[in-house]
Amino acid sequence: MSDLRSVVRGTVLLAGDDGFDDARRPWNLAIEQPVLAVVEAADADDVSALVRYARSIGVAVSAQPSGHGASGNTDGVILLRTRRLDEVVVDAAARTARVGAGVASRAVQTAATAHGLTGMPGSSPVVSVTGYTLGGGLGWFARKYGWAADHVTAFEIVDAEGNQSRVTADADPDLFWALRGGGGDIALVTAIEYGLHHEPDLFGGRMVWPAERAPEVLAAFRAVTADAPQELTLWADLFQFPGSSPIVSVDVTYLGGEADARALLTPLDGVDGLLSDSRAVLPMIELGSITADPTDPGPGSSRAELLTDLDDLTVKALLAEPIAPLLAVQIRHLGGALAQASDSPHGAVREPYLVYLFGLPITQEAAAGITAKQQAVVDSLGGAVSGRKPLTFLNPAESAAAAFAPEALARLRQIKADRDPHGVIRGNFPVNG
Repeated sequence: MSDLRSVVRGTVLLAGDDGFDDARRPWNLAIEQPVLAVVEAADADDVSALVRYARSIGVAVSAQPSGHGASGNTDGVILLRTRRLDEVVVDAAARTARVGAGVASRAVQTAATAHGLTGMPGSSPVVSVTGYTLGGGLGWFARKYGWAADHVTAFEIVDAEGNQSRVTADADPDLFWALRGGGGDIALVTAIEYGLHHEPDLFGGRMVWPAERAPEVLAAFRAVTADAPQELTLWADLFQFPGSSPIVSVDVTYLGGEADARALLTPLDGVDGLLSDSRAVLPMIELGSITADPTDPGPGSSRAELLTDLDDLTVKALLAEPIAPLLAVQIRHLGGALAQASDSPHGAVREPYLVYLFGLPITQEAAAGITAKQQAVVDSLGGAVSGRKPLTFLNPAESAAAAFAPEALARLRQIKADRDPHGVIRGNFPVNG
């Protein structure tokens, strides 16, 4: 495969090369990611040349801009990195952005904020916009605006034959539908264009209490989320950091003024024992400070489930035992625009909450304990677990089938069969997996 270096102008690393092991690693260092080669493409033409080469020798290409969302399903593939596809163009008048496949959320937010605009960011500023959007994109402002993928107006892609094209709802409705949340298993996206939103005001932050206040905090959380406007988003967290006392927190964003936000959050202010409160008026580029997600790779083990309710029995199950060996249990309030019909693979999300269970698998023994605890928590939730989950929340043990309704999955599989019958392109979670 050394002849690959004569095919592309970007960087090529093969097994045995200096830097190969670092280049192939995903964001989640607990996942082993075997690959034949790593290519950092210089541009879209490089991506086309790579696909034609891979097709000619009968191997697949898997794109990972930042390595987030990796499943380890890369045996025998060429791993494509797109960091050099880093163009960001904001059209303030049209309220649109065109971003290359290597662009991280923070770069778009920085460019858009200068014009009083925002994209559809998640909690992490270092996740690639393209990868996040291909998985649907379930972020802070989803209650008001829905899935990030719903706002895409065009994809620039390289297909399984190495041809470049611009995909829109009019030019190629089937592929456009599939790319808006169906994952990266059908075409390699080199850039996306999507709508921005005028949101000059953001109020947000985190409130923290000792863990013994968790029943009161979750009661207040339920009271606020019961009739929260779409502009308001709350995530509740149970934390057990190593060597520290357990705590409970609530993360908040509100697209609007401080006075209105504080009025809506009054039930939380009534919970005694507050340890810290970072809520304030924030510039959009500081959105990532709320949860302070890691900005460097590390090991992790996660599981997510959509919840049909957060009633007394569900809360009792979540609080019945300490969360250790988990590091965090997060409950996200969904609803709002997410519950509305969406002409894209993920469709509407009728479940009003999502629970996310996370641990640090430092050793094999720790990993086994975390997995067992995640299963025990899910079992305790019983019928509140719907069984469906967003694509970007899948873990390596799960398949794309869990993310889509049967008819949407069948349509994705047919488009895959029509567009890539030889399996030249492989997403983190293949639709046929």
